[in-house]
Amino acid sequence: MPTLLLLAVTAVWGATFVLVQDVTDEIAVFAFLFWRFGLAGLALLLLRPTCLRLLSAADWRHALYLGLFLSLGYGAQTVGLRYTSATVAGFITGMFVVFTPILAAIIYRRRISLAAWSAVILAAVGLALISLQGFSIGFGEALVLLCAVGFAAHLVFLSEWTSTRKAYPLTIVQLLVVALVSLIFSLFEDGPTPPPSPSAWLATAFLALIATAAAYLAQSWAQAHMTSTRAAVVLTMEPVFAGVFGVLLAGDEITWRTVLGGALILVAMYLVELSPSRKVDYDPSPHP
Repeated sequence: MPTLLLLAVTAVWGATFVLVQDVTDEIAVFAFLFWRFGLAGLALLLLRPTCLRLLSAADWRHALYLGLFLSLGYGAQTVGLRYTSATVAGFITGMFVVFTPILAAIIYRRRISLAAWSAVILAAVGLALISLQGFSIGFGEALVLLCAVGFAAHLVFLSEWTSTRKAYPLTIVQLLVVALVSLIFSLFEDGPTPPPSPSAWLATAFLALIATAAAYLAQSWAQAHMTSTRAAVVLTMEPVFAGVFGVLLAGDEITWRTVLGGALILVAMYLVELSPSRKVDYDPSPHP
């Protein structure tokens, strides 16, 4: 049951790449992020309105930093989706699994294993196949790659600063920080304008309440009943679902470069997650 639930959550996250593209055709990127994360954070807060009392001053500071990394990840990813396909964005976002142990090794001066280096090489080749246009990388792909780095940094520090008891209130603060940062950036667009149509409102509400608030709760329950490695392997299916939904719903073109590059990135992700020498026990959940 936990595995099936987590797989369902992963499928929802894979589908959201296409949905985010559709919504941001109608509403500016940062206005959309403000509504999505504001609604999600408030929904979780309403379920447990007193949970923020669990946080110390240091916890609030950590939550702020984590929220800023999360803002970088979601901001770069959502803007990047304006310039690349859902399929490509899904695979490049998945590279956070490869970047996470590398960043942890750099920040905490831990030895980088042979498996991690092998994964980096495979992922780099896969990224090149998917993203390179001649001798340059596309703008959208570069932004999504930045998003993967942001998510990886978020997860490295999250593994150091979170605990089971404080995970829920930390999540709320992080989501609200993303909403606040998005509100500030939206002032450089058209302001925090609400979704302009019923369909855009419905999609935003789904992304906020189901793909963000409910998905975080479901993931937390599922991962309490399985090892983090098993959970991570299940979550590596997200780019596969993103590719499938991209083809079925958005008509994304599948080329041999996309298939081969995506396969290499998936192999790199599994290589990192199944490596017995993996040091960082983290919660691998970045999604659009």
